[in-house]
Amino acid sequence: MAEVITAVEAADIRFPTSRELDGSDAMNPEPDYSAAYVTIRTSAGEAGYGLAFTIGRGNDVQVAAVRALEPLVLGLPVDEVCADLGEFSRRLSWDSQLRWLGPEKGVMHMAAGAVVNAAWDLRARREGKPVWRLLAELSPVELVDLVDFRYLEDALTRDEALEILRAAEPGRAERQADLLARGYPAYTTTPGWLGYTDEKLARLSREAVAEGFTQIKLKVGADLEQDVRRVRLARETLGPDIRIAVDANQTWGVAQAIEWMRRLAPYDPYWIEEPTSPDDILGHAAIRKAVAPIKVATGEHTHNRVMFKQLLQAGAIDILQLDAARVGGVTENIAILLLAAKFGVPVCPHAGGVGLCEMVQHLSMFDYVAVSGTQRDRVIEYVDHLHEHFVDPVRLSAGRYLAPTEPGLGARLKEETLAEYRFPDGPVWRDELPVAAPNKGVGEQ
Repeated sequence: MAEVITAVEAADIRFPTSRELDGSDAMNPEPDYSAAYVTIRTSAGEAGYGLAFTIGRGNDVQVAAVRALEPLVLGLPVDEVCADLGEFSRRLSWDSQLRWLGPEKGVMHMAAGAVVNAAWDLRARREGKPVWRLLAELSPVELVDLVDFRYLEDALTRDEALEILRAAEPGRAERQADLLARGYPAYTTTPGWLGYTDEKLARLSREAVAEGFTQIKLKVGADLEQDVRRVRLARETLGPDIRIAVDANQTWGVAQAIEWMRRLAPYDPYWIEEPTSPDDILGHAAIRKAVAPIKVATGEHTHNRVMFKQLLQAGAIDILQLDAARVGGVTENIAILLLAAKFGVPVCPHAGGVGLCEMVQHLSMFDYVAVSGTQRDRVIEYVDHLHEHFVDPVRLSAGRYLAPTEPGLGARLKEETLAEYRFPDGPVWRDELPVAAPNKGVGEQ
């Protein structure tokens, strides 16, 4: 009897990061890093793992969205799913009734992405390869067959995508060897959370440079004079040769973003991330024109490949920040990487969240080996939180991600973590936080 998918499990896993203000920024002052954690199980006892990242309340909604996809997945032959993950992705994103809740955006699309990522993890485990290597060893035709070109062809055709991939083919083996030997450049957000004191910011910035990082990122956007002081402190601490990126997490209007960045410009910020609403393509274009040569970066809240297409067409960004868990999983991110290569825009992924470092490294490494063929001006975000909960956590050396060698996507959580941090009945929540005060959102008193 053919092996089939027998279960799509979803668990509500939350970490109380708000207690130390890890992850704090102007828009999200007290986040509890969380995961709608997905396990696909098969009749042969195999499993694949994925997750959708959230920051606390609403993770139960995300879990419910994953469970709503279960009828589309149960009973599917595993060989057929793994052989055509492009079709599997479209099956989830294009269900007519569930698609109405997006389309291809929001909670349902993130749920689809988590299930798609779990399917990629399952395939990679079956083949004994990390996902980056699995992707990098597919032929150009196999890769473009994964992509849904609907809505993209005014910016990227199938033939253009094939041309990009075929141009990168001759150097694949050399780049794969380089990746295994030297890894991939990283930058760190660890020093820059908005709730940290000046002393902690300076200390962590010095430690980051000592660990080999050549770029850090600071959160900004809550108070202008405080931001000026903090960015000046970071520049004085680090000197002129370390890149300092700043991230406003969507807090500003267009004019406010331009004025705020003029005040920060004397301290040579490398990029401004999420300066305004992630949906405001023309606003990003206006900000980019006004603040140059400071670069504009966004993407962690960009819904789908179509939004990325428009950001690129409008010349609205200098840096594309895809996310492993925001869009429709590995499959849609292949399309986004191809779009970025077509427009010549560097990809520096978002990874500020539980499991995001573990997953997104595979996308950047695949991009280097098989798509863009370069690491120039490309760095993967690194946040030093919660990696100890993963079976195959990220590994860094001298400010660089070391290429994963274990099979899969890296999203599998340890069993003891699942038991301890399950919400609301895990010991961390049941015993240590018996009455959790609600986190105040932006604008609440």
